[in-house]
Amino acid sequence: MSSFNRRRFLTTSAASLAGASLLSGASGAAVSHEKESSSDVTTKFRYCFNTSCVRKAKLPLPELVELVSTAGYDGIEPWIGEIETYQKSGGNLKDLRKQLDDCGLQVESAIGFPNWGVDDDEKRAAAFEQAKREMELVRSLGGKRIAAPPAGINGSNSNLVDLNLLAKRYSDLLDLGVSMEVIPQLEIWGSAKNLSHIAQAAYVAVAANHPRAAILPDVYHLYRGGSDFHGLRLLSGQAINIFHMNDYPSTPPREETRDSDRVYPGDGVAPLDLILQSLNSIGFKGVLSLELFNDTYYQQPPADVIATGLEKMKASVTKALA
Repeated sequence: MSSFNRRRFLTTSAASLAGASLLSGASGAAVSHEKESSSDVTTKFRYCFNTSCVRKAKLPLPELVELVSTAGYDGIEPWIGEIETYQKSGGNLKDLRKQLDDCGLQVESAIGFPNWGVDDDEKRAAAFEQAKREMELVRSLGGKRIAAPPAGINGSNSNLVDLNLLAKRYSDLLDLGVSMEVIPQLEIWGSAKNLSHIAQAAYVAVAANHPRAAILPDVYHLYRGGSDFHGLRLLSGQAINIFHMNDYPSTPPREETRDSDRVYPGDGVAPLDLILQSLNSIGFKGVLSLELFNDTYYQQPPADVIATGLEKMKASVTKALA
């Protein structure tokens, strides 16, 4: 836990963690390494495609929806900017919603960057207005979740924000989300000044004292921020709706890795067996969403990247659980 101040974390009303629903019960106390007897364990989860994986192709959302549906995914995770671009080009959200429904594709979440956690009251108020607009876009497409990363407090020059203040701000964001029927998920960014470690996210989510609090973990970000993957077994599966799937190489060193270093699940050195077994042991039955920013993949046909990503995710699940 060297990535943040242990004393600051441990002395901020840690007792509130004890009875929180965010934490796993006895059933998640240890990871079972026994393989399951089911012939197709891949159906334990839903599979989603984050459009970051092919974003440099700049495909229109309707074309992306068609490709993702054809590949066999259950859901899609677009970026807010893509939805806005679709609207600005004359697209109608009702038409896009119908296409999604016809394809049987769910908007599982969306990626936006309101600066909801900043200290500046005026900037934070503007961020909440931005979040409200973005939640409305997601709701229009049938989505019920949106990412809430530490945007605005992530840079190396950012202030270290007190975790209790972040918890209050996240609670306020959750209240907004409930009113909009789109729940913000607290996203961990491994290289960020704030919320880089799973322990920080767990504290903020629990201290928010909100029944809809949720954490959005990511294989790469957990690694980049120095989180031990064993920590996943301490969470409740109900507190994780989306888990971002990817992998990372053995080089460069952890502290020097970047988003662009992410590779397909199974093509790196991440302990995916441990990660997926941990998720399974805590009762996670949510969505595995592929999120990559690899320049090599950007040069390949989007349809190939989309199809390969699903194949690699399912292969990782089969290897870990079957």
